[in-house]
Amino acid sequence: MKIVFLGTPSFVQPIKQELAKHFTLVDSLNEADLCVVAAYGRILTKKELNTPKYGCINVHPSLLPKYRGPSPIQQAILNGDKVTGITIIKMDEEVDHGPIIYQERLDLSDMDNFDILSKKMFQRAADILPNIIRNFISGKLKPHRQNHPKGSFCPRLTRDSGYFPIDNLPAGRQVPHFQKKLDKMIRAYYPWPGVWTRWQGKIVKFLPGGLLQMEGKKPISYKDFQNGYPDFPLRYSS
Repeated sequence: MKIVFLGTPSFVQPIKQELAKHFTLVDSLNEADLCVVAAYGRILTKKELNTPKYGCINVHPSLLPKYRGPSPIQQAILNGDKVTGITIIKMDEEVDHGPIIYQERLDLSDMDNFDILSKKMFQRAADILPNIIRNFISGKLKPHRQNHPKGSFCPRLTRDSGYFPIDNLPAGRQVPHFQKKLDKMIRAYYPWPGVWTRWQGKIVKFLPGGLLQMEGKKPISYKDFQNGYPDFPLRYSS
């Protein structure tokens, strides 16, 4: 079988590598029997979706219909979900809307950040995808309709998504609910767009591992940062 793979980030490349072990990879939809899509930065047209003999399937890192859209991993972390998953769908013209071929749940730990979780999820997808494709093509796996009324969408991230406001915090005060929100943001937005704020006209970055970085300075621990900048509004227990 000839497969064309469409996937942009480095963390989806294990899928391409695994497909190459089991199928013939081609460069064009016109040559392909099936198209496999994972974290691809462009919406395919109806003509493109219908070009391969068996259409196009998409590997989506959420339990669809929850978290349709471009940032499902980040959204799961931000919302404090304990379970996430992988969904493989037969693509249609709407975003993450097509019938479900296969779905698998994965635990999400408090130690998972976007970098860790994206690699974990797409490696798992790579491991199971060849058999899923065979069973889909043979008819053993029958796609079923998503529960569309329960669908939810997550936004496209920008640099401003990582902005953490501290303007209304009293100087030197430790606020537990702000700390929990900040923890989730750091995990969700590492390595991009990162978490940052503005203070005294400069950008301050919140980094993994309990580090803060003042604009133009090296990253230092929260304790050292608070000692050096005692008026910084947010007290944080790393």
